[in-house]
Amino acid sequence: MALVIGEKAPEFELPASNGETVKLSDFAGKNVVLYFYPKDMTPGCTAEACDFRDRHESFGGVNAVVLGVSQDPINRHEKFIEKHGLPFLLLADEDHKTAEDYEVWKLKKNFGKEYMGIERSTFIIDKNGNLVKEWRKVKVKGHVEEALQYIKENL
Repeated sequence: MALVIGEKAPEFELPASNGETVKLSDFAGKNVVLYFYPKDMTPGCTAEACDFRDRHESFGGVNAVVLGVSQDPINRHEKFIEKHGLPFLLLADEDHKTAEDYEVWKLKKNFGKEYMGIERSTFIIDKNGNLVKEWRKVKVKGHVEEALQYIKENL
């Protein structure tokens, strides 16, 4: 299934850092910022998570919930949340099915090695569950503010 702006976002059901299993449909009536990141505790992913943390109240003010997704297991997410005081849910996509559904599971190259992994990407899903905006190959600096501004101006 190809992702199409304006159409329903792919449903998912993933274990969350609060001990529950969450689905996209659980957030009907809210705007969802679904951000995929490669790995807990790495410099870029930590910077991005902390930017979302620092703007968390602003997202709440525009009826938006932030959800972070990586293939890390829940126990690693819990340590990441505790270390950086993250106030939003992190979801464990250990089999990378959701990453595949959102077309962010990619062949990556690092230091001459090739491997499959998550390409840093963010999706805005409106309160009706429709995909309204996507950013791929995200550069961390300024990205969270850009996502917030998009919601303020468009939703």
